[in-house]
Amino acid sequence: MNKSIIVGVDIGGTTVKIGLLKDSGEIMKKWEIDTKKSTDGTTVINDIWESVLVKLNELAIDLNDVLGIGIGAPGFIDGEKGYVYEAVNIGWQEFKLSDYMSRKTGLPVFVENDANIAVLGENWLGAGNLASDIIAVTLGTGVGGGLIAGGKILNGVNGTAGEIGHITVEPDGHSCNCGRRGCLETICSATGIVRQAKKYIEEDSTSKLAQLEKKNGAITAKDVFELAAVGDKDSIQIVQHTADVLGFVLANLAVTINPSKIVIGGGVSKAGDLLLQPIKNSFTKYALPRTSEACEIRIAELGNDAGIIGAAYLVKENIS
Repeated sequence: MNKSIIVGVDIGGTTVKIGLLKDSGEIMKKWEIDTKKSTDGTTVINDIWESVLVKLNELAIDLNDVLGIGIGAPGFIDGEKGYVYEAVNIGWQEFKLSDYMSRKTGLPVFVENDANIAVLGENWLGAGNLASDIIAVTLGTGVGGGLIAGGKILNGVNGTAGEIGHITVEPDGHSCNCGRRGCLETICSATGIVRQAKKYIEEDSTSKLAQLEKKNGAITAKDVFELAAVGDKDSIQIVQHTADVLGFVLANLAVTINPSKIVIGGGVSKAGDLLLQPIKNSFTKYALPRTSEACEIRIAELGNDAGIIGAAYLVKENIS
């Protein structure tokens, strides 16, 4: 019996990405289902498993060929115990995720924070190239992060290691979802970029940003990057400020774990070089030269598949 199929699950606030992967990381089938919010998570876990059984059946894969299930979930998580302390975005509290899923499926289940499985995936088959010291940042609606040091994911004592989005960068800044003020997330996420743009629009109702907002009824982070690319001064300043703050934080983190790679992913990273180059410049400006000389900053390569690939890697590592 060759157990070579892994189920990879990446639970997000609105959708769950699921994949059936070979142990080489190759995706055989991937799909999404809606995330049903509940206080304990059992609803969404039941939905996930039912949906997996349907796909296994469609592909004529025997349950005995499945090695295990890897799950990335948002929130504060104890990876060793597969325990979710709290996942604010989906309403979970104190949920024994791996125990519940294991009992339900009869398979080994391994759980990590969603940003951590994305860094595992990116480091295995993406831009990381199996670096043993790496920082990954995800710039999306919020800012996620994951740290691998000495080849191991850092979780810390209660699951908050690598919460890069909640490093304070402006003590009197905007309020953040975490209840504090001025977190990195309030500036460098898509939401933070839009907030910066709105400030420029308030100050000058004739600006290109204001015209675009009037025309479309809203402004997006993508709009800001597109205007910056064609030389709009306000948008260029927003991109520069965003990159400068992120470069500053990364320089300070880099002196903590001395990584060989920093990988930047998430929707905002689709801006590519327009964002990457100023981040590199700021990083070099703020970092200890010995630290920055050893470190390469790259855009992530796996896109939305990083999570399910990392979830498969989690199973592979734990079982081998």
